[in-house]
Amino acid sequence: MLKVSDIIQIKIDKIVFGGEGLGYYNGFAVFVPMSIPEDELEIEIISVKKTYARGLIKNIIKASPERIDSHKFTFEDFYGCDFAMLKYESQLKYKRLMVEEVMRKIAGLSDIEISDVLASEDIYNYRNKIIEPFSIYNNKIITGFFKRKSHEVFEVDENILNSKLGNRIIKELKEILNKNKISIYDENTHRGLLRNIMIRTNSNNEAMVVLIINFNKITENIKKLLFNLRENIEEIKSIYISLNSKKTNTVIGEKNILIYGEKSIKENINGIEFHISPTSFFQINVKQAKKLYDIAISFFDDIDDKYIVDAYSGTGTIGMIIAKKAKKVYAIEIVKSASEDGEKTAKENGIKNIEFINGAVEKELVKLINNNKKIDIIIFDPPRKGLEASIIDKVAELNLKEVVYISCNPSTFARDIKLFSEKGYVLKKLQAVDMFPQTSHIETVALLSKLDVDKHINVEIKLDELDLTSAESKATYAQIKEYILEKFDLKVSTLYIAQIKKKCGIVLREHYNKSKKEKQVIPQCTPDKEEAIMDALRHFKMI
Repeated sequence: MLKVSDIIQIKIDKIVFGGEGLGYYNGFAVFVPMSIPEDELEIEIISVKKTYARGLIKNIIKASPERIDSHKFTFEDFYGCDFAMLKYESQLKYKRLMVEEVMRKIAGLSDIEISDVLASEDIYNYRNKIIEPFSIYNNKIITGFFKRKSHEVFEVDENILNSKLGNRIIKELKEILNKNKISIYDENTHRGLLRNIMIRTNSNNEAMVVLIINFNKITENIKKLLFNLRENIEEIKSIYISLNSKKTNTVIGEKNILIYGEKSIKENINGIEFHISPTSFFQINVKQAKKLYDIAISFFDDIDDKYIVDAYSGTGTIGMIIAKKAKKVYAIEIVKSASEDGEKTAKENGIKNIEFINGAVEKELVKLINNNKKIDIIIFDPPRKGLEASIIDKVAELNLKEVVYISCNPSTFARDIKLFSEKGYVLKKLQAVDMFPQTSHIETVALLSKLDVDKHINVEIKLDELDLTSAESKATYAQIKEYILEKFDLKVSTLYIAQIKKKCGIVLREHYNKSKKEKQVIPQCTPDKEEAIMDALRHFKMI
């Protein structure tokens, strides 16, 4: 039986959904980050469960021919770039296979084969949004990424994903901060000033800087340092200070104060200038986003005179592009600043047939339907948790002929496709787009069409029949509690986990010891524990 700290040799057989390599040691499954089929490795076991173990690479005995070189990668080394060791053509191949796998096992489409993943024009330095935490190492202020299962920061000088301008700004900021005595936020004592730095850039090589601090007001010293940063880097067009004194892992504060320049920076997509503010959602790889939206629009035979809902619209990117042809577009977005940016963009670009609705899709879509607003097509672009089942029910009630679904999470996408199929929809078109080179993440865009009810066939898929790669995504409450206690030193109840799972759209079984009291006061999960539970759900690939 394997134990933590064991050193073993293993050969990798496949890459599973989530990007980890899978090999077997005496018949026991072992997952290894940054590993590739045909790699022969010496690894150290870091965790052991009943049905599988995990290990980190200590030495590459024989490298796979798909590996860029035989450099030793560890979990900390790749700072989110979990496919960085793969040749790019191999990255695309495994992303296609991962999408096909979840579509077969979760959506129940056993014979599905998708076309090649649409490659990214830029495979490095494509990210237009950067968020890095501050820390202290050897009496020096650093930024970087959290190491595995900890909040210890792993310093990265030149992140291969970040825009070159973003990397340059962070490097210059650290030099300025290290010349001054500025305290760093300590999440244990909740003291110290600097929490995170966020950089947003655009295709015109312009930048917005957002410094997140643990305070309820701006200090003149911090303003002076940021002005020095602007003097050194003229591409900075906007500077905010975000006030976040909450004892949580939430990055951006509730109050974002502009201290220099414009309220937003602009990005051009398909001839439309979009405003981007600190909290606005915007695709991080703009060149690929243009291709993604073009594909989505190409799915429709005719959108002239159509009434379209852009659900989870962000700043209304695809909605405004479609509005050039459609009769009317309703753009629903929960983040107020994103809706405001969208309204400003529409006004400046003379787009009058788009209406921005600030609120949750689950509520606002129902309002549109109840108010008898005409809807011909809905475009969904939800967060990683996917769609609420209630939304799919509402779409089915509308009896829409076509739905477009854009997703950044293949597993929740596949789950929702299965729910749509149960309501009489068939997956007509599916294209995977590589928005995130050097990572295992993949974006998909799909067209769902209403089936003839007489030709609708129900397919039952039993999740218990899935292999280890799927079983891994069904962590028990005990495993989730263990993970949170180990990483965050927090104890969470089953009730809290259930609340957050429900919030993420994960179907729950009826609790066997549910209270019989009709008016029982049920405690609600606190923000810090919600963040920890969300982290655990992501770790176990449940969202």
